[in-house]
Amino acid sequence: MESNKRIALEFYDLAINKKDYEAASKYIGADYKQHNPLVGDGKEGFRAFLAMLKKDFPEAHSEVKRVFADGNYVIIHVHSIRIPGTRGRAIFDCFRFEGGKIVEHWDAIQEIPEKSANGNGMF
Repeated sequence: MESNKRIALEFYDLAINKKDYEAASKYIGADYKQHNPLVGDGKEGFRAFLAMLKKDFPEAHSEVKRVFADGNYVIIHVHSIRIPGTRGRAIFDCFRFEGGKIVEHWDAIQEIPEKSANGNGMF
């Protein structure tokens, strides 16, 4: 599980923060399955997503707040800011691993509101 956590964190930094498909793709399995309905399936879908991120949000940056592992699954809790100076979004990314490679991905994304009904924060 610790190895999968390390791989997930390296992958996330290379893909989302550095927007480097070539470097990140070494962590993706041949039959990568995507569950985000806005991103295409497989490695080519992921490549297209990173190209969009690089073009439309070149300054986007995500800060990992927490990482959890359970068997072949790793969940990362992230503060994502696509445009500097904005509140950003809270994201949970879930990765399934096989043989040290990411083979499946799910996420849940929530905008950080200006006002909250509680004082607990999202992180």
